[in-house]
Amino acid sequence: MTQPFTSPSPEALAILNALQDAVTNCLDKKKRLGQYAVIWRDGRPMKLNPDGKVSEITSEPSPTR
Repeated sequence: MTQPFTSPSPEALAILNALQDAVTNCLDKKKRLGQYAVIWRDGRPMKLNPDGKVSEITSEPSPTR
């Protein structure tokens, strides 16, 4: 049974805004530190580089010690 779409409550919108702000701040910090971030795009994990370019993550064997 599906429920009809209703607009989100003010509390839900406040939570969504807080989460969006937190993610934006985290990605901005990673960019300033020169670190990459892993994001989800088109159903696949992707690497967001500090220069803003997005690249596919390839599996590489882990180095042995």
